[in-house]
Amino acid sequence: MTQSRTQPLVVRRFAVAATAGFLAACGPGSGAQDAADEPLPVVPAGEEGPAGDPPAAAGSGQPFLAASDAGVWMSWIEPYGDRRRVAASFFAADAGWSAPATVAESDAFFVNWADFPSVRPAGDALVAHWLERQGAGVYDYGVRMAWSLDGGRSWSEPWTPHGDDTPTEHGFVAVFGGGDGGTWAAWLDGRAMVDVGGPMALRARRLPLGGPAGPEEVVDARTCECCQTGGVVVGGVPLLVFRNRTEGEVRDVHVSRRLASGWTESVPVHRDGWVFPGCPVNGPAVAALGRTVAVAWFAAPAGDARVNVAFSQDGGETFGAPTRVDAGSPLGRVDVLMLDDGSALVSWLEDGGAPAVLARRVAADGAAGAPRRLAGASAERASGFPRIARLGTDRVMAAWTETSGAGRVRTAAFSLAGWEAPP
Repeated sequence: MTQSRTQPLVVRRFAVAATAGFLAACGPGSGAQDAADEPLPVVPAGEEGPAGDPPAAAGSGQPFLAASDAGVWMSWIEPYGDRRRVAASFFAADAGWSAPATVAESDAFFVNWADFPSVRPAGDALVAHWLERQGAGVYDYGVRMAWSLDGGRSWSEPWTPHGDDTPTEHGFVAVFGGGDGGTWAAWLDGRAMVDVGGPMALRARRLPLGGPAGPEEVVDARTCECCQTGGVVVGGVPLLVFRNRTEGEVRDVHVSRRLASGWTESVPVHRDGWVFPGCPVNGPAVAALGRTVAVAWFAAPAGDARVNVAFSQDGGETFGAPTRVDAGSPLGRVDVLMLDDGSALVSWLEDGGAPAVLARRVAADGAAGAPRRLAGASAERASGFPRIARLGTDRVMAAWTETSGAGRVRTAAFSLAGWEAPP
């Protein structure tokens, strides 16, 4: 197991990333709709819902949400003495937030606004991941993982899913599954980039939960360098979504499924034809219910910025035409979850002169309700990627990073009962 050597904490700066200013300048496209003026009410402290802010310290950021049958797990990064820690807390409707637990602490974390750690339920376990520097190189960092079998009270020794020792970047991790299809991790792997001009790849492997780890598998040998990945297991079949990269710099979102013969050749969820000479740092999100799969993503073909969602009714083999969900000036940073009626809830960051986290409910046939405002936000990188998760059967939790002052993770809950359903 590769051990990370102690290095000073740094914040990564993407040399080829699109800036928020560029994405906002793409402007509204045809068919854009205005956001609703009145948001659903935020549940205040002391009433039903999250009892005030989560137990995240000043300077916290990079929140991630993951639903379980009993509530919602949230993880984040925050200052911890002269180091930093990956912390986690569980919210239960009848108890509020648990005291924050330390998943990992280090002065060698690789902290980045777009590449955030996670804690997720996986069957009877909790699986965590984070990034640590491996050497002195600017982009020499790797993935570290741990799991808990006692509800987060204790964690395994850290484990690295990639076996190479190249001084290159490894990140943008998706952890998914936990049922009959096993628990998987996928990550962007830069080992081929040790040669100038080499491509970023997407690799995956089954995690050693209840058995040995599976072998490393190449899902796609040429991908976008720094966009989030997403994964689900549908009917026992692992499925990954990610932003591909062609020789001609087309950066469409692709899907690949792992069959008995291995990972299928990736295909576009939709052929946006977005040609972009760099990584937009704006990956897709995926959710599934039964055989229905929903994928949400940002694209700006010909400068027409938009957030789309598309559905598959056959476990991800084929996808229907996308539905545009944004309100005219999207910055992307999407998330998606499935609701019990087979519709999807898509969230994203909208500019429009007053940046905000918006969400919209979309049926599988493309019918959509009105956009709703979840929270005020910032277009700055420091605001990160807002997250959403189911909270029981009738509510949704949102988490985002407030950038004023020292910055802090915030959360709010919203009732689905008053949410406008698609017509």
